[in-house]
Amino acid sequence: PRYRPDWASLDARPLPAWFDRAKVGVFVHWGVFSVPAWGSEWFWWHWQGQRDAAYERFVRCRFPPGTSYADFAPRFTAHDFQPRQWAQLFQRAGARYVVLTTKHHEGFTNWGSPVSWNWNSVDTGPHRDLVGELGQALRESNLHYGLYHSLMEWFNPLYLADKESGFKTQNFVSKKTMPELYDLVLKYKPDVLWSDGDWEAPDSYWNSTSFLAWLYNDSPVKDTVVVNDRWGMGCSCRHGGFYNCADKYRPGTLPDHKWEMCSSLDRHSWGYRSNMSLAEVMDEMSVIEELVQTVSLGGNYLLNVGPTKEGVIVPIFQERLLALGRWLDTNGEAIYESQPWRVQMENTTDTVWYTSKGPAVYAIFLLWPRDSVLHLSSPIPSPGTQVTLLGFAGTLKWQESPGKGMLITLPYMLPSPLPPQSGWAVKLEGVK
Repeated sequence: PRYRPDWASLDARPLPAWFDRAKVGVFVHWGVFSVPAWGSEWFWWHWQGQRDAAYERFVRCRFPPGTSYADFAPRFTAHDFQPRQWAQLFQRAGARYVVLTTKHHEGFTNWGSPVSWNWNSVDTGPHRDLVGELGQALRESNLHYGLYHSLMEWFNPLYLADKESGFKTQNFVSKKTMPELYDLVLKYKPDVLWSDGDWEAPDSYWNSTSFLAWLYNDSPVKDTVVVNDRWGMGCSCRHGGFYNCADKYRPGTLPDHKWEMCSSLDRHSWGYRSNMSLAEVMDEMSVIEELVQTVSLGGNYLLNVGPTKEGVIVPIFQERLLALGRWLDTNGEAIYESQPWRVQMENTTDTVWYTSKGPAVYAIFLLWPRDSVLHLSSPIPSPGTQVTLLGFAGTLKWQESPGKGMLITLPYMLPSPLPPQSGWAVKLEGVK
């Protein structure tokens, strides 16, 4: 069917199946904000939009007098950017898709946008097509490629003039936003279009519905592309392909629409910060916990890293990504291509979350029970029930629990003063 440029029609499009099966993605925030590498990727806004004293002081202390934000661009060198290494890292992290910022609210584009003269990664800074290079490397590694794109730009004179008119004029949209979106789709054929920067104006200003109708009807990716829900004021959590709802969104109960939780390894920023401390980085346990809770509730998990201005993903981020990958090597069967089960979480103290695949049910427990006996009250066992622990050979002994559910005897763990840190998954076959 042809989709009409209205939400009723666009929202009826089935979400391409690959996205729900993928479950795990990596988000990359990279741009001119990686040069000051301080505060967050909203550096320019805090410094010159809000005139925040801490940001003014930072620039005064570190850069020559009269420095403008544009002066940071030549220092965004990407000297050490090796797209194949990134792709390999993301693959080893267990990601099935990667979303790169092609343009944040600062307006700098990571490809040679024809409508962003001299404010793009080909004309200045790296003098490279970062979007194209990463895309090629990811495709060689069989990873899906997503493009983040901000509809608005804080200080673009065309945008400011449209805003001044109460968004009655659309010069910025016709001369900047739309040409760039069409260019990205035609040039790079993304699997995900991750929109942002929509909240100040309605979707009618952004021309979102006519763009999405073209995307779904006539674009080269019409059958495979997925989009999120940030297409205009009030669209979030209501319109679009999958829902983000808000950064680091956690629904609490099972939503009736496909959603994605985006989270960042640096708890305080999406872009790289040179003064980040270890305590501000998510630990392996927290990452696994977020992933498990998200997937159990039917969501995808998009975990962000911010590379340096040279294009280095710092070792602590690499370490966390590789730890996630090792966990998925063992437990991925309970995550990838899974579906929510009839119960999402166990109300006992073991912090247990469920997923399912066909007749198999997976109980993922985040803490190892003290006596190595796992109590599950939700599954109803049968005489033929079989229990295995992912990553462990052989079946586990279990018995019906007095009351309801089942008691599973876990393998003996070596004594240690600390409880082992991360999650484990038992596979239950023949339960209801």
